[in-house]
Amino acid sequence: MNIPAELKYTKDHEWIKLEGTTATVGITDFAQGELGDIVYVDITTAGQEVNQHDVFGTVEAVKTVSDLYMPVSGKVIEVNPALEASPEKVNADPYGEGWMVKVEVKNPADVAALLSAEQYKELIGK
Repeated sequence: MNIPAELKYTKDHEWIKLEGTTATVGITDFAQGELGDIVYVDITTAGQEVNQHDVFGTVEAVKTVSDLYMPVSGKVIEVNPALEASPEKVNADPYGEGWMVKVEVKNPADVAALLSAEQYKELIGK
């Protein structure tokens, strides 16, 4: 299982990568594995301010739909356009081509409070 050390994680299985004040957000390798084959990603918060822990979209797999929770407060400035035509990118490359949104972070200190890779491994029992 891939859990990159340079990322931060949430207890809801999202990952975040902060670059300056812009963060890229997606779901973890563990989450995509638990969901199974992802068939649709629905993110309706483009251009909106979203608070930490708020739902920013959903991901639909063959047998379930799961909410996506924002790891930090900020404005959704970009939604991954590739996921509309190819939602399976989330399964194939959750930390690369399968990213979900880019967010202009209100408070970068929010990121520091998230789980480290080691803490996330403990959470999922790996």
